[in-house]
Amino acid sequence: MWIDTHCHLDAAEFDADRDAVRQRARDAGVALCVIPAVERANWAKVSALAHRYGDVYALGIHPLYVPQAQEDDLHALDELLGRSKGDPHLVAVGEIGLDYFVPALCEPAQREKQWHFYTAQLQLARKHGLPVILHVRRSADMLLKGLRQTPVKGGIAHAFNGSVQQAQAFIDLGFVLGFGGAMTFERATQLRHLAATLPLSAIVLETDAPDIPPQWIYRTAEQRAQGEVQGRNEPGELLRIATVLSCIRGLNLDEMAHCMNENCFSVLSIAVHL
Repeated sequence: MWIDTHCHLDAAEFDADRDAVRQRARDAGVALCVIPAVERANWAKVSALAHRYGDVYALGIHPLYVPQAQEDDLHALDELLGRSKGDPHLVAVGEIGLDYFVPALCEPAQREKQWHFYTAQLQLARKHGLPVILHVRRSADMLLKGLRQTPVKGGIAHAFNGSVQQAQAFIDLGFVLGFGGAMTFERATQLRHLAATLPLSAIVLETDAPDIPPQWIYRTAEQRAQGEVQGRNEPGELLRIATVLSCIRGLNLDEMAHCMNENCFSVLSIAVHL
């Protein structure tokens, strides 16, 4: 059994064949997907999908969606988290965080708004006793600052690609680090070094489907210009991603699956019987 700790199964890219995508993942041994929300408009959809497929979900406002978010969205999130407290499929507040990669989000007003929504959602996670799923893109130090100001029940630093020092800081605060398709590229030497040397107890696996395609799906700009189609990432790719990590760590797949699942259960509010 495998757990995809970050899969946007609600994305429009899956509208035409979502059931088949989830079945392929199940056939590949992915028993559970964590489906994080990105904005108020998709909260109901991620919840419905989690219940439909026996998966789990998180509720939050992604930093890329903060520009159009309103203060009332935070109040609505607070209310929904309260109403959903007895739902065993709800496992975290997420996907939340900071994004200092997209130029428009780096303007002073947008940085300030991102920070406000990030810290407000940390406060909601703390209020409702939930861990968080963090979006980390050129923002690790500021995310850590927020976590030190508003401690939460830990969670996952999704798609981590920071330094060893930043990794240890997240671990010290009760977080595990999400590794996925980016790790499969042979040229990703720093990321592979982290995957090889960090404590195994600090790692979970993810696809971020339909995004962050692994090396065997990815097509360069030149290949796309020549007519090759960019492959769509799916939760069913998790097994091959896990195989890469197994090779990096020198573990067999059974050992890897056991460790990854234990790590996921340790940080997310997952009811094991699901």
